[in-house]
Amino acid sequence: MNQKKRGFTLVEMLVTLTILAILAAAVVPLAETAIKREKEIELRRALRTLREAIDSYKKLADEKKIEFEQETHGYPPNLEVLMSGVEIKEEGEEGSKKKTVKFLRRIPLDPMTNSYDWGLRAYEDAPDSSTWGGKNVFDVYTKSRGTALDGTKYRDW
Repeated sequence: MNQKKRGFTLVEMLVTLTILAILAAAVVPLAETAIKREKEIELRRALRTLREAIDSYKKLADEKKIEFEQETHGYPPNLEVLMSGVEIKEEGEEGSKKKTVKFLRRIPLDPMTNSYDWGLRAYEDAPDSSTWGGKNVFDVYTKSRGTALDGTKYRDW
């Protein structure tokens, strides 16, 4: 009786595993780049949300619809004010009414540091300052020291 054995030989198995290893080595860097790109998109979105909220607050201050301390130059004193809201004066037919306006539902998560702790700049601070003057929030930035896919530092975004 001459039976033919079925199955893979050792050489076939090694060739298959080698091909799979080469494919895996090519896919891993692509996956890492895709994950980093997604985090960068989230960072841009969070920065845009925070900056739009700061600009909306400043616009109301410039229109004299909210009360603010002169030393803040019309910028919010901190990020929490953007969440808790401010009372604005509305002039109408029935006289003046006060209404609370909130600029943010919540402070966005910084995807690079995975925290809610953003770097803050005051109006009086130097553009490259790494410390916050504390009087107002003129701008926000991530505290991550990482480098983006395009070679720029995340802190400079």
